[in-house]
Amino acid sequence: MAALLHSIVFLSALVQGSESSSVFVLKGQDVLLDVQENFKLKEFEFFKWTFRSANIVRCTDTLSVRVSPEYNNRVEFRNFSLLLKNIQQNDSGPYTAVVSGDKEKTIIEYLLVLQERVEPPVLTVNSDSTINATCNVTVTCRGQNTSVTSSCNSRTCSQVDGESRGAETSTVPLLSVYVAGGSIICNHSNRVSWSNDTKERVELCPMKSGQEEKASTVGIYVGVVGFIVTALIFFVWQKLNKRKLTAPAASYYSRKEDFINTDYATVGTPVNGQAGGEEQMSPGPGPTSPTIYSRVGLPQP
Repeated sequence: MAALLHSIVFLSALVQGSESSSVFVLKGQDVLLDVQENFKLKEFEFFKWTFRSANIVRCTDTLSVRVSPEYNNRVEFRNFSLLLKNIQQNDSGPYTAVVSGDKEKTIIEYLLVLQERVEPPVLTVNSDSTINATCNVTVTCRGQNTSVTSSCNSRTCSQVDGESRGAETSTVPLLSVYVAGGSIICNHSNRVSWSNDTKERVELCPMKSGQEEKASTVGIYVGVVGFIVTALIFFVWQKLNKRKLTAPAASYYSRKEDFINTDYATVGTPVNGQAGGEEQMSPGPGPTSPTIYSRVGLPQP
């Protein structure tokens, strides 16, 4: 991890390399201050690194190196580059690489800025509401004597109160609030460290969003079930109505056939009867049943 931090600081110096470059360093970290490539001393020239007005290390054209006593075991000289170890608060300030000969020339200058690790921020929820099935949340992000209040939805957060100065232009840590991966994130960072606090967005409006989703699902189920029930009722009603229409006709034809096949009494002239007499045979249950006669037209004896 330390090697990675060294590389980051070293690359920062190269990218920002110019007449003056700022390097942000975490307290206790090592940092390498580099010079221009292919640098060589001419005869009778000497090279030195200075901090403010004090010399740190000096090198002659014969590559004889001398480190100032107060920096013994705290610096290393590597091919004109300077490695500073275990940076502390008193090490913040300008570092200059100078070549002296007939004239004095500044090769490069760095402004070393010491920063401590940021404190973990605190993200609090002020209020939440659901409008048109969208959960809107107002949150406050606090860290190191500063705070930011933002309004967040499912996609983005917009600041509504507080101060958040950029760490890239100031030594004051940066506070930022944003939405990522379904969470609201409060990020507290400076140029050498960062920390955050997170709230799951789905937990902020659980009842409202859950009720709306449940109501929508229930509505769909009710519609489908209602359609099926209505179709079944209509189908059964058609069946029953068709049976009612066909049943009377069948009954009618059945009764008509019974009427035609019914045996009725016959009227004729009896063989042994008196003249003018008529025989009447009443209906009976069958051909073997006794026939009952009645005489008509003549007085009875």
